[in-house]
Amino acid sequence: MRGFRHLTGLTILFSYALIVLGAVVRATDSGVSCPDWPRCYGVWLLTPSIFEAIPDVAYSYGQVMLEWTHRLIAGLVVGPLVLALTVWAFRLRRQTPALAPLMVAALVLVVVQAGLGGFTVLDRNSPWSVVLHLTVALIFLAVLIRVFLVARADGGAPADALPQHIVTVTGVTAVAAMATMASGAMMAKSGASLACASWPLCNGTLLPDLADPLVLANVVHRLLALSTALLIGALYVAGRARRATAPGFHHVLSVAAALVALEVVFGATVVFLLLPLWIAIVHQATGILVFALLAAAYLRRHAEPASPADA
Repeated sequence: MRGFRHLTGLTILFSYALIVLGAVVRATDSGVSCPDWPRCYGVWLLTPSIFEAIPDVAYSYGQVMLEWTHRLIAGLVVGPLVLALTVWAFRLRRQTPALAPLMVAALVLVVVQAGLGGFTVLDRNSPWSVVLHLTVALIFLAVLIRVFLVARADGGAPADALPQHIVTVTGVTAVAAMATMASGAMMAKSGASLACASWPLCNGTLLPDLADPLVLANVVHRLLALSTALLIGALYVAGRARRATAPGFHHVLSVAAALVALEVVFGATVVFLLLPLWIAIVHQATGILVFALLAAAYLRRHAEPASPADA
């Protein structure tokens, strides 16, 4: 089981890196630098000499390599790792029966993601296709985290005991974080990242003109981010009060709260410095990590029996 856990952890790391690389592809406008799928300009490996011979290409070779590397990691690293884990999970089904259906779900999500990747390219990276692609990737990451936690519990690692209302709020917060990430992708792809030219107010006012769809997209992202931050703050307080009985929950929420504080700084800096590329990428990478932590906090717990006072 230890080997299975280690391989699952490795798959989670590669999956996180793949999602972050997807954010880099999005931030550098490299999403359609390979205009066909699954090959790139009709070949499996686009060398510099082949690229130079292609007329009227609107992208640099570096942009093409970003998109190609994203496809390479998905197809030749993450996909095979998930397939190997699925086979292994079926071999372990008598020892830990919950692993097999979880890995089947992960494998199905990999296939769906491959199809969505092709659709995103053929749809010319429309905002909705990008949002859908990212959302499924986050769900896939959450499933892998659950697989790791199930395998870890089988090795004797205890789950946190939490009241049901905290369990529920943790799940809601994870969904809110996912929605925040999705709205950020929508905002970036629709060109709305700088539609609000000031922060924390939008264009110097609390009530901007929401008739402008770009301003609306920006404001929705900010409101979702604020809601997620407030929920994480409340969970951090709850976790601190229960750090003796739920130490894992407390530690995870402590890290998540610290990362959210950084996210606020990154988000403001994007506006003040007019969207510097590296800050935008770090902002997205940190947001993905916050979601992963919330998913882990939700999935590693179990609910305490309700006390009479809670009834």
